[in-house]
Amino acid sequence: MTWSTRSTRQLGLASLGLATAGLAAASWAVAPTASSAATTPNRTASSAATACTVDSGARKVPGAHAKDPNTLSAAATAAVEAKARDRAAARGLTPNASGALARTPRSAPTFERATAKRAFTSTTISVYWHVITNGSAGKLSSTAISKQITVLNNAYAPAGFSFKLVRTDTTTNADWFDTTGPTGGTDGDAADAKAMKTKLHVGTKSDLNIYSVAFSDGTLGYSSFPFAGSLALDGDVIDYRSLPGGSYTDYNQGDTATHEIGHWMGLYHTFQGGCSDTKGDYVSDTAAEASPAYECDTSRNTCAKLPGNDPVTNFMDYTPDACMNHFTAGQNTRMQNMWLTYRKSQA
Repeated sequence: MTWSTRSTRQLGLASLGLATAGLAAASWAVAPTASSAATTPNRTASSAATACTVDSGARKVPGAHAKDPNTLSAAATAAVEAKARDRAAARGLTPNASGALARTPRSAPTFERATAKRAFTSTTISVYWHVITNGSAGKLSSTAISKQITVLNNAYAPAGFSFKLVRTDTTTNADWFDTTGPTGGTDGDAADAKAMKTKLHVGTKSDLNIYSVAFSDGTLGYSSFPFAGSLALDGDVIDYRSLPGGSYTDYNQGDTATHEIGHWMGLYHTFQGGCSDTKGDYVSDTAAEASPAYECDTSRNTCAKLPGNDPVTNFMDYTPDACMNHFTAGQNTRMQNMWLTYRKSQA
């Protein structure tokens, strides 16, 4: 399984504990669009966050450092992207001039492919929420979950996605509740988390399973990618304290779930690939970034030879929730492409 981690503000690198042989490809670079950033004003972030290096921080609470098992190498990412192109083509989808997948085969004339209308249409995603408690801690009210769904709907509306809570269940299991972030390897999950998902997962690749727990190692959350192979392990695991109004200062506005679902949709971190002007996160309207940002410094520029300051207000960086406010148009297109390639039912 492939993973993406974002813990309490050390947000783990898009958790991919990928054995390259088992990669089920992702997508491709998306051409920039005229209006790439949201116009929401920047918000002041707390100075509590503590930076870690890219290699040592699996998205954790400030001060917690752990090896991130989900960072993709350039070669692994290239393999993912190539396989995504092949899978899309097998579904009769090729990119048009704007990078959006359209229902034209590769054999179609270049002009026809370039001008074809994007195949994506607005989509509502069914959400199955699995509340894990230890009997006393971890309980969530319907109001808290409803507020989290609202946060997601606001963040993903520009991309054409909405979320509908279909069912909530509660399980008391102290081992599952007090869990750790992904451990690496081919599936990524710790043994308890794997058992939890295998028991509780509902639906298909088009359905979002969210598991709320309390991470014992400072992790905020992690996610599978759409190109991961195991349906039973598909979904997002987040710390219940990161929901809107939760107890995690700086990380309690619900954007841990926003960030992790970005990975579930196929996005990498904005700092994936470092200062690469050709690869990076495979979205061309996010400025290159050498390392994750933990504070809301909009003048930060870690790739000075390339255009733009670091995208610290992007949902796919590591900054506190108050700083995050948008996906770019290119990220929206990539999510749509990945949905069509991996998650949309072909029935």
